[in-house]
Amino acid sequence: MGSSDEMPVVLITGCSKGGIGHALAREFSANGCRVVATSRSQSTMVDLEKDTKFFVQELDVQSEQSVSKVVSEVIDKYGQIDVLVNNAGVQCIGPLAEIPIQAMENTFNTNVFGSIRMTQAVVPHMASKRKGKIVNIGSISILAPGPWSGVYTASKAALHALTDTFRLLELRPFGIDVINIVPGGIQSNIADSAITSFNNLPELKLYKPFQESIRQRAFLSQNIKPTPAETFAKETVSVVLKKTPPAWFSTGRLSTVMAIMHHMPIFVKDFLLTRSFMKMGAKTE
Repeated sequence: MGSSDEMPVVLITGCSKGGIGHALAREFSANGCRVVATSRSQSTMVDLEKDTKFFVQELDVQSEQSVSKVVSEVIDKYGQIDVLVNNAGVQCIGPLAEIPIQAMENTFNTNVFGSIRMTQAVVPHMASKRKGKIVNIGSISILAPGPWSGVYTASKAALHALTDTFRLLELRPFGIDVINIVPGGIQSNIADSAITSFNNLPELKLYKPFQESIRQRAFLSQNIKPTPAETFAKETVSVVLKKTPPAWFSTGRLSTVMAIMHHMPIFVKDFLLTRSFMKMGAKTE
């Protein structure tokens, strides 16, 4: 086995098959890293479990006990965690005026507090080594928020703000790099979980006429010729493993378009988003 610098230990959350965490796990491994692949259920990572290159662990980012247990086990096994990838995330589709607060809290508990739990768990270890990388998976949706996905977008906007805070001064003195990865449309199974969560919501009242349009929003990222997860993983891993990684890296379908929209006057942005979502609604009703 090579030196620890040659074989970094990478801990990734949200590695269920069909998602981008799974593709990232395979790509980090292909680049000579020792990968700890985690998700809420081990049954979603059976193929990784069969491959001896991966250390597969069940991990619920909503549980401090689960987070602490897995981080301790990884440090016991390898003596180090060089890269943490906070990828675990859930969608939440529906109108903000009618989504139960409990569903919103669940989204934030995974997407925001889950990432903070993981970060707080690994920072003391990384600080003691004076090196490490924390990678947060954000979203281009925050650059031009549209309707029906406000909870998810707000959770990712919070994660972006936290990432900047960690990076700018709070973790830099300890030799820890913090990288915001901002995916565009990437091929994954995120729409499946989004539609499941929507189907579990109480019946819409005020927004019942928009039901099909809202349902279609769940599939938006998968209906725009998304970038294959393997391509996204290749580009992302090569950036993360650089000696001096960038603070922000965005790639994937529509990432450039959304970056341009972000800098447009609000009335232009509103006009373009309204038109595109009205078209989407017209197709589905």
